[in-house]
Amino acid sequence: MQTMSSIKDRVLLITGGASGIGKIMARLALEKGAAKVVIWDIHADAMETVRQEFATLGEILCIRVDLSSAEQIREAGKQTLEKAGAVDILINNAGIVFGKLFQDHTTEEIRRTMEVNALAPMLVTLEFLPEMMKRNSGHICNITSSAGLISNPRMSVYVASKWAATGWSDSLRIELQQMKRQIGVTTVTPYYISTGMFEGVRSVIPILKPESVARKIIRGIEHNRIFVSMPWSVHFVRFGQGILPVRLFDRLIGGVLGVYRTMDHFKGRQN
Repeated sequence: MQTMSSIKDRVLLITGGASGIGKIMARLALEKGAAKVVIWDIHADAMETVRQEFATLGEILCIRVDLSSAEQIREAGKQTLEKAGAVDILINNAGIVFGKLFQDHTTEEIRRTMEVNALAPMLVTLEFLPEMMKRNSGHICNITSSAGLISNPRMSVYVASKWAATGWSDSLRIELQQMKRQIGVTTVTPYYISTGMFEGVRSVIPILKPESVARKIIRGIEHNRIFVSMPWSVHFVRFGQGILPVRLFDRLIGGVLGVYRTMDHFKGRQN
């Protein structure tokens, strides 16, 4: 298995690249000499703003796509291959959240959350993995969440989507490793990030800063890290779940650290 994934002279695709850490990662990739950065996003105006803002840094290709649509993903995949060529590094970054009790979700909210957060990374990867397999090179980075490791009230559907994404991502890594393919897979499991997506969240554990998160993700890709978890304490979640009785784990995480109350005042991004 490869030990490094260079950004320089590579073609990167970032979903959800018009804002938040996706936008920052696009900038960092261009600063590191990426040959081309392709941004997929549902917000055309925001993508155009990014393209103009980073125009002096390098080449950016913007493609509008609704990731809840398998048909649009296939079409965007074709456009990307035609206009940008083979993708060397794929970053599945896009995500959505509806912060509410499970019974308050609509059927549409549940469906869309699962399609964007869990199904889309798989479908997007299917568009580019065959070419990576032919060339026996590439890197896939799937940004899931620490919510993909731990249960949390008022975000049950989001948690479900991220558990699915985390399990798929690391299973893909093992499959490629068993086939002895030189294709890296990095799974990113960050805590809350102050991008506006989780506006209103209150936490004893410090909320992460977007610039720092983006830099750590890019570094994780370059060093072919299997997991990139932030903060460091996220690494111990599964260990704690394994050795502690469930009720004691709940008391520690939910009571002492207050994680189970973090979404009580959730507002989300106000569009």
